[in-house]
Amino acid sequence: MTRKTYTGAIAGTAVLALGLAACSGDDGGTGDGATQSGDAVTLTLVLNAISGGKNAAEADWIESWVIPEFEAAMAEEGREVDVVFEAQGVDDEDYKTKIALDLQSGGGADIIGMDGIWVGEFAEAGYIAPLEEVGGEAVAEWEGWEQIPEAVQNALAFEGERYGVPQGADGRVLFYNKDLFTQAGLPAEWEPTSWEDVLDAARALKEIDGVIPVQLNAGTPMGEATTMQGVLPMLVGTGAEVWSDDGWLGESDELGDVLELYRTIYVDEELGDPILQQEASGRDTSFSLFAAGEIGILLEGDYFWRAVVHPEVGTAPMENRDEVVGYTLIPAQEPGAGVGGQDHVSMSGGTGRVLNPNSDNPELAWELLAFMNSAEAFEARAEGTINITPREDVNATLLEGDEMLTFVSDEVLPLTAYRPGLAAYPEVSLALQEATAAVVAGTPVDEALSTYAETVAGVVGDENVAG
Repeated sequence: MTRKTYTGAIAGTAVLALGLAACSGDDGGTGDGATQSGDAVTLTLVLNAISGGKNAAEADWIESWVIPEFEAAMAEEGREVDVVFEAQGVDDEDYKTKIALDLQSGGGADIIGMDGIWVGEFAEAGYIAPLEEVGGEAVAEWEGWEQIPEAVQNALAFEGERYGVPQGADGRVLFYNKDLFTQAGLPAEWEPTSWEDVLDAARALKEIDGVIPVQLNAGTPMGEATTMQGVLPMLVGTGAEVWSDDGWLGESDELGDVLELYRTIYVDEELGDPILQQEASGRDTSFSLFAAGEIGILLEGDYFWRAVVHPEVGTAPMENRDEVVGYTLIPAQEPGAGVGGQDHVSMSGGTGRVLNPNSDNPELAWELLAFMNSAEAFEARAEGTINITPREDVNATLLEGDEMLTFVSDEVLPLTAYRPGLAAYPEVSLALQEATAAVVAGTPVDEALSTYAETVAGVVGDENVAG
């Protein structure tokens, strides 16, 4: 099959920004990557992070640890290297436009922070290249690859090639309220092995007055949360993915099964609250309801554990979180039915950093990138915070004492899947959200599925849609 490439989104924004830069006299970046002054070499690094603003902790770590430590390490080897951090603190789309412009014009920083979802789009446009192609043989020999599971590496990969090093990792699980489970006669240590197991638990929870048995994000108000904490985890549980070498998923039996699941939950058996899926603040409301003991089962990422129901810093804190909140792997539709024959599945997102093919010193830039992703660097970055890093050796120590994050690191990340980093994805994601909204509102599954397929074909072309 011949497939189109989708470079228009970044190409269009880059052209627009190029015109604006020409008018203002701003070249949009360093222009020529690393520079040399005498025997000194300057490396540049750009991230959408700035002290006192967006992603401040990341910016502070770059300025207070990465730069002085790397420069000192280079000095010990007799090399004078100056690292310049180009801090940004703007909307993601504005940042994306900036780096697209930099790369398109042949300039840009030597190391560039990038959302994993952009990698395929930038690769197709020819703006970035595989790491080994840019950084040389040292890339393949880096010790860090042995510590980063292949599934996590895929966050910054495209068509089987590594384009960058992931910065962090997350995973989605089923959270559940142990007190409600006990009240419903369900096991406090719950390990469902199929969708039917989940539905059976929801049916038991339905017998408790005032409790919403299950929350599976649906509809357009929740945006990407519907796709990542709803449709896609269920889809990979059928053995299918939204994009494959055959093209974008169309009117398939697997997606039909996912929509049937939504219909069972929200229409046929009333195991979820359809009104909640229509509210602009529906996701936040679901968090509050879970914390109040009014939702039994909730599909979410580890963010929910460490930032929502955290007893001290959570937005919906639960003092008894560690005793009441259970978590378990998301089962495939049936045992062995998941992608790759897996019994359990998950979805992950993530950001990372890539090497600029325009760099004047690509091998030295790789040394800096490898240094930033060393065990020592991640340990320094984690001071004062607890997050899952991409490195298993660091997580083994860093996450000690937090059983949930250790569970995600050890059990979820090795089997997780990622969204395709292609320009058409956001529109396909919206089509998936609209399909769930239609089903929750009562539209027959066949009709919602057909509408979805027509929408996707309109976005990517009939020739790029798989059955």
